[in-house]
Amino acid sequence: METLKQLAEKAACLKPVERIQLVEAILCSLDKPDPDIEKKWVAESEARYEAYQRGEVEAIDWETIKKRYNPS
Repeated sequence: METLKQLAEKAACLKPVERIQLVEAILCSLDKPDPDIEKKWVAESEARYEAYQRGEVEAIDWETIKKRYNPS
């Protein structure tokens, strides 16, 4: 098996697009969703949307949010 240094040297010889594709492949291999967290997020997002539909939660438009956190 090749060492990390050997792999990095080989990767450095790739075209820029190929290096980006390699990075994406590595990141995707690390991104393993947790099914329990996914279920909880679905339930939370549905509850928030239902609260919005009932008028219990007010939506804020993107421009207002941008101004709030980047007032320049």
